[in-house]
Amino acid sequence: VEISDKEFKQWSRIGSRAAFGIAALELGATVDDLIILSGDTSTSAGLERFKKTYPEKFQDIGIAEQNMMGIAAGLASEGETVYTATFAPFQTMRCCEQIKVNLGYMNHKVCFVGLASGLVLGNLGYTHCCIEDLAVMRSIPNITVISPADCGETVKAALAAAEYESSVYIRLTGEAKNPAVYKTDYDFEIGKAITLREGEDITIIAGGTMVYKSLQAAEMLSESGLSVAVVNMHTIKPIDFTVIDRACETTKLLVTIEEHSVIGGLGSAVAEYKSTLVNAPPQLTIGIPDTYSKAGEYADLLQTYGLTTEQITENIASQYKILFS
Repeated sequence: VEISDKEFKQWSRIGSRAAFGIAALELGATVDDLIILSGDTSTSAGLERFKKTYPEKFQDIGIAEQNMMGIAAGLASEGETVYTATFAPFQTMRCCEQIKVNLGYMNHKVCFVGLASGLVLGNLGYTHCCIEDLAVMRSIPNITVISPADCGETVKAALAAAEYESSVYIRLTGEAKNPAVYKTDYDFEIGKAITLREGEDITIIAGGTMVYKSLQAAEMLSESGLSVAVVNMHTIKPIDFTVIDRACETTKLLVTIEEHSVIGGLGSAVAEYKSTLVNAPPQLTIGIPDTYSKAGEYADLLQTYGLTTEQITENIASQYKILFS
């Protein structure tokens, strides 16, 4: 689907959840056998307009997420194009067995959307934050994992998932005012990373909200004389080996940045592949450490975990100096 410059700008103000609702309307108009299931989250998932426009294509299962995934798999087995949407910890952690057995093992295709993943619901504590979902979903066969960089990419990912061969988990991060990484339309393909900026010293590989911050950090690092490439690794599984190969061949330090645990997510995926290469450069993995902190506002938690632009920039510059000065 083509997205206008005006739409990119408008969507950056509404957040990824509302952007998913826009994608749902497009799917409703073009996919005859579409069914979207909600876990009592039609408002939170931006699906109110969809529900009113296509009532025959929407079912609210209530706060019964495991049942929702079972129903989704049953509908998929009958040839329906099925999406589910609820908050990320309930979509993934609570439904892990249903996803493993029905989608992974039995290979029924469902596109499932995790709302408000990462730290954005930090004021509700770690029952609602989700910093483990990439690790868990990535470990299940036949599950593709996507972490869109901004609202426009959320729409592109949701639409691309309908045509993709396997089940797709779409991880939505960030708050309502979600900065736009892309200002104009571009080609999006599941499994193909996008190089946003070229560089010769460092390659930053990021996903979700951290893509925008990586671009900001790269600009700040350039002011100190460092040449920094930035890659939007929107698909965590299957990860784009070609882009990692190129980064290892052309730059001296790889940095991964994610709003997720440092265990099992994007950083781990990159490191796992790098371990098969000869003379791969060192890697700095930036993310959330192996701990649960106290509840807090989103901005405060990002600060706590060193995920502000300034902290990211300082961390990278310090590591580069240690390694190469």
